[in-house]
Amino acid sequence: VQLVESGGGLVQAGASLRLSCAASGRTFSRNPMAWFRQAPGKEREFAAGIDWSGIVPAYVESVDGRFNISRDNAKNTMYLQMNSLKPEDTAVYYCAARSRDRSRISTKRYEYDYWGQGTQVTVSS
Repeated sequence: VQLVESGGGLVQAGASLRLSCAASGRTFSRNPMAWFRQAPGKEREFAAGIDWSGIVPAYVESVDGRFNISRDNAKNTMYLQMNSLKPEDTAVYYCAARSRDRSRISTKRYEYDYWGQGTQVTVSS
């Protein structure tokens, strides 16, 4: 099973980026997925999550209104549209998936069983 992130890069404050997470090896169409991020010297934190249906999203307060999480279960892929980026959004962004079918979105790292390798997002001021 693999989760592969793409779409990171170096942008200026105010710009947008779209991250993708492509899954292979099994389907995650019945599983909640999430984006976590880890800034230098900080703990990995929950940024956004989406339930298995793609209808119910969840966001950390600092990105709510700027980021939009979505998924395409037919493509086994999750996305994170990031708008109005700020320097404090600079981090490595990881996608994650829970293994339990139809479980709820969780903000806790230990409740996710599959992880990608991460993609760097750098926002300059």
